[in-house]
Amino acid sequence: MKRWHIVLFLAPAVLIYSVFSALPLLDTLRLGFYATNDTGASHFSGLSNYLTILTDPAWSSAFWNAMGNNFKFFLIHLLIQNPIGLILATLLSLKGLKFARQYRTFIFLPTLLSVVIIGFIWQLILSPLWGVSESMLNAVGLGEYFQPWLGEEGSALITLALISVWQFVGIPMMLIYAALLAVPEDIVEAAHVEGASAWRIFWEIKLPLILPTLGLVTILTYVGNFNAFDLIYSVKGAIAGPNYSTDILGTLFYRTFFGYQSQIGSPTMGAAVATLMFLVILCGVGAYFYFVQRKLTRYEL
Repeated sequence: MKRWHIVLFLAPAVLIYSVFSALPLLDTLRLGFYATNDTGASHFSGLSNYLTILTDPAWSSAFWNAMGNNFKFFLIHLLIQNPIGLILATLLSLKGLKFARQYRTFIFLPTLLSVVIIGFIWQLILSPLWGVSESMLNAVGLGEYFQPWLGEEGSALITLALISVWQFVGIPMMLIYAALLAVPEDIVEAAHVEGASAWRIFWEIKLPLILPTLGLVTILTYVGNFNAFDLIYSVKGAIAGPNYSTDILGTLFYRTFFGYQSQIGSPTMGAAVATLMFLVILCGVGAYFYFVQRKLTRYEL
Protein backbone atom coordinates (compact mmCIF):
# COMPACT_ATOMS: atom_id res chain seq x y z
CA MET A 1 0.00 0.00 0.00
CA LYS A 2 1.27 3.45 -0.91
CA ARG A 3 2.11 5.89 1.87
CA TRP A 4 -0.45 8.45 0.77
CA HIS A 5 -3.15 5.78 1.16
CA ILE A 6 -2.14 5.34 4.81
CA VAL A 7 -2.23 9.09 5.37
CA LEU A 8 -5.60 9.33 3.63
CA PHE A 9 -7.20 6.64 5.82
CA LEU A 10 -5.68 7.92 9.07
CA ALA A 11 -6.39 11.61 8.46
CA PRO A 12 -10.11 11.64 9.52
CA ALA A 13 -9.43 9.80 12.80
CA VAL A 14 -6.37 11.94 13.60
CA LEU A 15 -8.27 15.12 12.80
CA ILE A 16 -11.26 14.22 14.97
CA TYR A 17 -9.02 13.07 17.84
CA SER A 18 -6.93 16.24 17.65
CA VAL A 19 -9.87 18.65 17.55
CA PHE A 20 -12.06 17.01 20.19
CA SER A 21 -9.51 15.37 22.51
CA ALA A 22 -5.86 16.38 22.19
CA LEU A 23 -6.28 20.13 21.72
CA PRO A 24 -8.85 20.55 24.57
CA LEU A 25 -6.54 18.56 26.85
CA LEU A 26 -3.54 20.74 25.99
CA ASP A 27 -5.60 23.90 26.43
CA THR A 28 -6.79 22.66 29.84
CA LEU A 29 -3.20 22.03 30.90
CA ARG A 30 -2.29 25.53 29.74
CA LEU A 31 -5.25 27.19 31.46
CA GLY A 32 -4.27 25.66 34.81
CA PHE A 33 -1.19 27.90 34.89
CA TYR A 34 -3.27 31.09 34.68
CA ALA A 35 -5.35 33.03 37.21
CA THR A 36 -8.04 35.67 36.84
CA ASN A 37 -8.27 38.97 38.69
CA ASP A 38 -11.34 40.91 39.80
CA THR A 39 -11.86 42.32 36.31
CA GLY A 40 -11.91 38.86 34.76
CA ALA A 41 -8.58 39.29 32.96
CA SER A 42 -6.26 36.29 33.10
CA HIS A 43 -2.53 36.34 33.76
CA PHE A 44 0.19 33.73 34.09
CA SER A 45 0.48 32.52 37.68
CA GLY A 46 2.66 29.43 37.42
CA LEU A 47 1.87 26.75 40.01
CA SER A 48 -0.16 29.02 42.29
CA ASN A 49 -3.47 27.34 41.45
CA TYR A 50 -2.06 23.91 42.30
CA LEU A 51 -0.46 25.15 45.52
CA THR A 52 -3.80 26.68 46.50
CA ILE A 53 -5.70 23.46 45.86
CA LEU A 54 -3.19 21.27 47.66
CA THR A 55 -2.24 23.49 50.62
CA ASP A 56 -4.88 26.19 51.21
CA PRO A 57 -7.32 24.82 53.86
CA ALA A 58 -10.26 26.39 52.02
CA TRP A 59 -9.47 24.23 48.98
CA SER A 60 -7.34 21.33 50.17
CA SER A 61 -9.96 19.87 52.52
CA ALA A 62 -12.45 19.59 49.65
CA PHE A 63 -9.83 18.19 47.27
CA TRP A 64 -8.50 15.51 49.62
CA ASN A 65 -12.03 14.57 50.66
CA ALA A 66 -12.97 14.09 46.99
CA MET A 67 -9.75 12.16 46.37
CA GLY A 68 -10.41 9.82 49.29
CA ASN A 69 -14.00 9.25 48.21
CA ASN A 70 -12.81 8.51 44.67
CA PHE A 71 -10.42 5.83 45.93
CA LYS A 72 -13.23 4.28 48.00
CA PHE A 73 -15.48 4.36 44.94
CA PHE A 74 -12.77 2.62 42.89
CA LEU A 75 -11.95 0.00 45.53
CA ILE A 76 -15.61 -1.04 45.83
CA HIS A 77 -15.70 -1.63 42.08
CA LEU A 78 -12.36 -3.41 42.12
CA LEU A 79 -13.20 -5.73 45.03
CA ILE A 80 -16.88 -6.37 44.23
CA GLN A 81 -17.65 -5.66 40.59
CA ASN A 82 -14.66 -7.38 38.99
CA PRO A 83 -14.79 -10.60 41.09
CA ILE A 84 -18.53 -10.87 40.39
CA GLY A 85 -17.81 -10.34 36.70
CA LEU A 86 -15.19 -13.11 36.84
CA ILE A 87 -17.60 -15.50 38.56
CA LEU A 88 -20.43 -14.75 36.12
CA ALA A 89 -18.14 -15.11 33.10
CA THR A 90 -16.87 -18.44 34.40
CA LEU A 91 -20.38 -19.77 34.96
CA LEU A 92 -21.62 -18.57 31.58
CA SER A 93 -18.66 -20.19 29.81
CA LEU A 94 -19.57 -23.64 31.12
CA LYS A 95 -20.66 -26.04 28.44
CA GLY A 96 -24.27 -27.14 28.46
CA LEU A 97 -25.56 -24.18 30.49
CA LYS A 98 -29.15 -23.54 29.43
CA PHE A 99 -30.29 -20.01 28.55
CA ALA A 100 -26.69 -18.75 28.67
CA ARG A 101 -27.36 -16.18 25.94
CA GLN A 102 -30.40 -14.85 27.77
CA TYR A 103 -28.45 -14.55 31.01
CA ARG A 104 -25.68 -12.62 29.27
CA THR A 105 -28.21 -10.28 27.71
CA PHE A 106 -30.06 -9.58 30.97
CA ILE A 107 -26.83 -8.95 32.90
CA PHE A 108 -25.36 -6.70 30.22
CA LEU A 109 -28.59 -4.79 29.55
CA PRO A 110 -28.23 -2.21 32.39
CA THR A 111 -24.93 -0.99 30.91
CA LEU A 112 -26.86 0.21 27.86
CA LEU A 113 -29.16 2.42 29.93
CA SER A 114 -28.48 6.04 30.78
CA VAL A 115 -26.75 6.58 34.12
CA VAL A 116 -29.23 9.36 34.84
CA ILE A 117 -32.14 6.94 34.41
CA ILE A 118 -30.43 4.34 36.59
CA GLY A 119 -29.76 6.89 39.32
CA PHE A 120 -33.32 8.18 39.28
CA ILE A 121 -34.83 4.69 39.40
CA TRP A 122 -32.65 3.58 42.32
CA GLN A 123 -33.35 6.84 44.12
CA LEU A 124 -37.05 6.03 43.86
CA ILE A 125 -36.50 2.44 44.99
CA LEU A 126 -34.44 3.41 48.06
CA SER A 127 -36.52 6.42 49.07
CA PRO A 128 -37.88 6.06 52.64
CA LEU A 129 -41.01 8.02 51.60
CA TRP A 130 -42.25 6.31 48.44
CA GLY A 131 -39.65 3.64 47.67
CA VAL A 132 -40.42 -0.08 47.56
CA SER A 133 -37.26 -1.27 49.31
CA GLU A 134 -38.71 -0.91 52.82
CA SER A 135 -41.85 -2.87 51.98
CA MET A 136 -39.76 -5.56 50.25
CA LEU A 137 -37.56 -5.96 53.33
CA ASN A 138 -40.66 -6.11 55.52
CA ALA A 139 -42.06 -8.87 53.32
CA VAL A 140 -39.06 -11.10 54.06
CA GLY A 141 -38.82 -10.15 57.72
CA LEU A 142 -35.82 -7.81 57.38
CA GLY A 143 -37.64 -4.51 57.74
CA GLU A 144 -35.65 -3.55 60.84
CA TYR A 145 -32.50 -3.31 58.69
CA PHE A 146 -33.93 -0.66 56.38
CA GLN A 147 -32.18 2.69 56.53
CA PRO A 148 -32.20 5.80 54.33
CA TRP A 149 -28.92 4.65 52.83
CA LEU A 150 -28.67 7.52 50.35
CA GLY A 151 -29.32 10.07 53.08
CA GLU A 152 -26.67 9.05 55.61
CA GLU A 153 -23.06 10.17 55.41
CA GLY A 154 -21.66 6.76 56.27
CA SER A 155 -23.61 4.81 53.65
CA ALA A 156 -24.39 7.19 50.77
CA LEU A 157 -21.12 6.69 48.87
CA ILE A 158 -21.15 2.91 49.36
CA THR A 159 -24.75 2.74 48.15
CA LEU A 160 -23.98 4.75 45.02
CA ALA A 161 -20.93 2.58 44.34
CA LEU A 162 -23.04 -0.58 44.63
CA ILE A 163 -25.60 0.92 42.23
CA SER A 164 -22.76 1.55 39.78
CA VAL A 165 -21.52 -2.02 40.29
CA TRP A 166 -25.00 -3.36 39.51
CA GLN A 167 -25.15 -1.33 36.31
CA PHE A 168 -21.68 -1.96 34.92
CA VAL A 169 -20.84 -5.50 36.07
CA GLY A 170 -21.73 -6.67 32.57
CA ILE A 171 -18.65 -5.00 31.07
CA PRO A 172 -15.97 -6.98 32.96
CA MET A 173 -18.17 -10.06 32.61
CA MET A 174 -18.17 -9.84 28.81
CA LEU A 175 -14.45 -9.05 28.57
CA ILE A 176 -13.52 -11.98 30.80
CA TYR A 177 -16.07 -14.21 29.06
CA ALA A 178 -14.43 -13.50 25.70
CA ALA A 179 -11.01 -14.31 27.18
CA LEU A 180 -12.27 -17.60 28.59
CA LEU A 181 -13.67 -18.60 25.20
CA ALA A 182 -10.24 -17.96 23.70
CA VAL A 183 -8.56 -20.51 25.99
CA PRO A 184 -7.38 -23.40 23.76
CA GLU A 185 -9.84 -26.26 24.09
CA ASP A 186 -7.20 -28.94 23.58
CA ILE A 187 -5.40 -27.84 26.76
CA VAL A 188 -8.62 -28.10 28.77
CA GLU A 189 -9.45 -31.50 27.28
CA ALA A 190 -5.94 -32.78 28.03
CA ALA A 191 -6.35 -31.71 31.65
CA HIS A 192 -9.69 -33.54 31.80
CA VAL A 193 -8.03 -36.68 30.49
CA GLU A 194 -5.35 -36.38 33.18
CA GLY A 195 -8.12 -36.34 35.79
CA ALA A 196 -7.94 -32.68 36.76
CA SER A 197 -11.06 -31.30 38.45
CA ALA A 198 -13.00 -28.34 37.08
CA TRP A 199 -11.69 -26.13 39.91
CA ARG A 200 -8.07 -27.13 39.25
CA ILE A 201 -8.48 -26.51 35.52
CA PHE A 202 -9.81 -23.05 36.20
CA TRP A 203 -7.23 -22.17 38.85
CA GLU A 204 -4.12 -23.58 37.15
CA ILE A 205 -4.97 -23.26 33.44
CA LYS A 206 -7.70 -20.78 32.63
CA LEU A 207 -6.92 -18.13 35.25
CA PRO A 208 -3.22 -17.73 34.30
CA LEU A 209 -4.18 -17.48 30.63
CA ILE A 210 -6.69 -14.68 31.24
CA LEU A 211 -4.45 -12.62 33.54
CA PRO A 212 -3.80 -10.00 30.80
CA THR A 213 -7.55 -9.52 30.44
CA LEU A 214 -7.96 -9.21 34.21
CA GLY A 215 -5.25 -6.55 34.18
CA LEU A 216 -7.04 -4.72 31.37
CA VAL A 217 -10.32 -4.87 33.30
CA THR A 218 -8.58 -3.47 36.37
CA ILE A 219 -7.09 -0.48 34.58
CA LEU A 220 -10.36 0.23 32.75
CA THR A 221 -12.12 0.19 36.12
CA TYR A 222 -9.54 2.61 37.52
CA VAL A 223 -9.84 5.07 34.64
CA GLY A 224 -13.64 4.85 34.54
CA ASN A 225 -14.06 5.45 38.27
CA PHE A 226 -11.69 8.42 38.41
CA ASN A 227 -13.64 9.93 35.52
CA ALA A 228 -16.97 9.25 37.25
CA PHE A 229 -19.43 12.10 37.61
CA ASP A 230 -22.88 11.47 36.16
CA LEU A 231 -24.24 9.00 38.74
CA ILE A 232 -23.24 11.17 41.72
CA TYR A 233 -24.60 14.28 40.02
CA SER A 234 -27.90 12.69 38.98
CA VAL A 235 -28.63 11.33 42.47
CA LYS A 236 -27.00 13.79 44.88
CA GLY A 237 -26.50 16.89 42.72
CA ALA A 238 -23.34 18.98 42.37
CA ILE A 239 -23.18 19.48 46.14
CA ALA A 240 -22.60 15.71 46.52
CA GLY A 241 -24.36 15.44 49.85
CA PRO A 242 -24.96 14.71 52.55
CA ASN A 243 -22.21 17.03 53.77
CA TYR A 244 -19.98 16.24 50.75
CA SER A 245 -19.79 12.58 51.76
CA THR A 246 -20.28 11.50 48.11
CA ASP A 247 -18.07 14.20 46.62
CA ILE A 248 -15.56 12.87 44.09
CA LEU A 249 -13.11 14.59 41.77
CA GLY A 250 -15.69 14.87 38.99
CA THR A 251 -18.23 16.77 41.10
CA LEU A 252 -15.47 18.90 42.66
CA PHE A 253 -14.33 19.87 39.18
CA TYR A 254 -17.90 20.73 38.18
CA ARG A 255 -18.43 23.06 41.16
CA THR A 256 -15.02 24.63 40.72
CA PHE A 257 -15.29 25.28 36.99
CA PHE A 258 -18.97 26.21 36.61
CA GLY A 259 -19.78 27.33 40.15
CA TYR A 260 -22.70 26.17 42.23
CA GLN A 261 -25.05 28.05 44.56
CA SER A 262 -22.86 30.52 46.49
CA GLN A 263 -19.60 29.24 44.95
CA ILE A 264 -18.40 31.31 41.99
CA GLY A 265 -17.01 29.36 39.07
CA SER A 266 -13.36 29.76 38.08
CA PRO A 267 -12.22 28.29 34.75
CA THR A 268 -8.56 28.51 35.76
CA MET A 269 -9.05 26.73 39.09
CA GLY A 270 -11.34 24.23 37.38
CA ALA A 271 -8.60 23.56 34.81
CA ALA A 272 -6.15 22.97 37.68
CA VAL A 273 -8.53 20.44 39.26
CA ALA A 274 -8.99 18.73 35.87
CA THR A 275 -5.21 18.60 35.42
CA LEU A 276 -4.79 16.98 38.84
CA MET A 277 -7.45 14.42 37.85
CA PHE A 278 -5.51 13.74 34.66
CA LEU A 279 -2.26 13.29 36.62
CA VAL A 280 -3.92 10.88 39.08
CA ILE A 281 -5.21 8.77 36.18
CA LEU A 282 -1.89 9.01 34.35
CA CYS A 283 0.07 7.90 37.41
CA GLY A 284 -2.25 4.94 37.96
CA VAL A 285 -2.03 3.83 34.34
CA GLY A 286 1.74 4.34 34.31
CA ALA A 287 2.16 2.30 37.49
CA TYR A 288 0.04 -0.48 35.99
CA PHE A 289 2.11 -0.69 32.82
CA TYR A 290 5.40 -0.53 34.72
CA PHE A 291 4.69 -2.93 37.58
CA VAL A 292 1.95 -5.20 36.19
CA GLN A 293 1.87 -5.24 32.40
CA ARG A 294 5.61 -5.78 32.14
CA LYS A 295 5.41 -8.84 34.40
CA LEU A 296 2.46 -10.21 32.43
CA THR A 297 4.43 -9.81 29.21
CA ARG A 298 7.34 -11.72 30.72
CA TYR A 299 4.91 -14.41 31.89
CA GLU A 300 3.52 -14.83 28.37
CA LEU A 301 7.03 -15.11 26.95
